[in-house]
Amino acid sequence: MARQIQSIERAAAILKLLSSGQRRLGVVELAQYMGLPKGTVHGILVTLTHIGFVEQDRATGKYQLGATVLRLGNSYLDGNELRNISINWADALAARSREAVQIGTRHDGGALIVHHVFRPDDSLQSLEVGTVLPLHSTALGKVLLAFGAEELDDVLTMPLERSASRTTVSSRDLEIELGDIRTGGWAGEVNELVDGQAAIAAPIRDRDFVVGSIGIRGAVERLCEPDLSLRRGLVTFVLDAATAISRELATPSPNHP
Repeated sequence: MARQIQSIERAAAILKLLSSGQRRLGVVELAQYMGLPKGTVHGILVTLTHIGFVEQDRATGKYQLGATVLRLGNSYLDGNELRNISINWADALAARSREAVQIGTRHDGGALIVHHVFRPDDSLQSLEVGTVLPLHSTALGKVLLAFGAEELDDVLTMPLERSASRTTVSSRDLEIELGDIRTGGWAGEVNELVDGQAAIAAPIRDRDFVVGSIGIRGAVERLCEPDLSLRRGLVTFVLDAATAISRELATPSPNHP
């Protein structure tokens, strides 16, 4: 078996730490997280800074991901077949629903947003590509859980974290909901990830397998009826988009029979 290179493992660990949590961390904080001497961590940071993977904030002295690693991430997303095929349909869904659209896929125990279309208005919005959402409390994530076996056992055997007033924290309740999602073909979310927000999502299939999910997210008052049930017209829009993307993914391209 080939020997692993410790310095590369440590550099990768630093990049993972900087990509989660506070995003900006100092040498002391990184050394504490990793259980390494400050001098060792500082040396790795100097190298990562030199090649553009890490940047240092002049005001605080703390480190964050650099432009080079962000470009690498965008290169991965640009090459992602799911994202490439979904872009036009996501734009159309945003136009029809007048809401923000997200496309997600399974990654590291969560739902990774690989494409995000802003709500088509003048409101201030933040790009969420690269964000990993929890599986149990989001419509995108529940679709992935319902139609994929990879993370289901792990999620159901671990405590479910509450992040909003209606987050499902009972494994039994989540199992029942996932069964309903399989039957109905779509997932809903109301005040589960963030109070005041709702979402609708449906599975994207590549022939026989669910490879992602597409959904809309917006204010509860726009996506829901007065009784907090999700608006059926919006559900139809999401299902139509998911069906169109799935049909395109299932159609062999001329170069890949």
